[in-house]
Amino acid sequence: MSSRDGAVGALLAAEQGRTPRADARRNMERLVEAARAAVAETGVEVTAHEIARRAGVGIGTFYRRVSSREALLEAVLDEVFAEMADLAANAAADPDPWHGFETFAVSYVRLRAESCGIREAVGGACGPNLDPVLGRIQESVRLLVERAQEAGVMRSDVAWQDVPFLLAAVATGPRTLRLRAGDEQWGRNLRVVLDGLRAPRSQGLPGTPPA
Repeated sequence: MSSRDGAVGALLAAEQGRTPRADARRNMERLVEAARAAVAETGVEVTAHEIARRAGVGIGTFYRRVSSREALLEAVLDEVFAEMADLAANAAADPDPWHGFETFAVSYVRLRAESCGIREAVGGACGPNLDPVLGRIQESVRLLVERAQEAGVMRSDVAWQDVPFLLAAVATGPRTLRLRAGDEQWGRNLRVVLDGLRAPRSQGLPGTPPA
């Protein structure tokens, strides 16, 4: 099964009562591939015309294959988050609690850093339809944090709800205070955060954890 079968399969299944021709499936695969790249580079406001252009198809073909731009983007984002949810679940099964958490954190932050659309989507820009798959990721984060804390390898004063915000803060913009970010700046930032999360802790955190 290809990495595009999730979104492609979901969109083709929406064409009730029709068995897609081979060329129709190829066009759908091209649209999904183009949408995934466009979302990463441009964000969730990317237009149908831009996706069609990247896919090498006309706008008429675009709307023959998908019911709307929103349906295509939702299928693509659901596919990306499902991949991340599977990775998080595998990380939660790692016999080494810290290694499992770190493996997930690196993959999650890399995805956020490299995809403008993913950053927007996890912030709620795409409405409630992605809530089920985002809920899977959220539950895995909770398990990863609690396992690490129970093993004594993550500081115990951090609430699991803090962690998504810490990881979100790692992926910064390309410039600040007239400085340009280095190669894989997110990786440098993440290492500082991970080192700060490891036990033993030096002092407690102020305030209350996120709700």
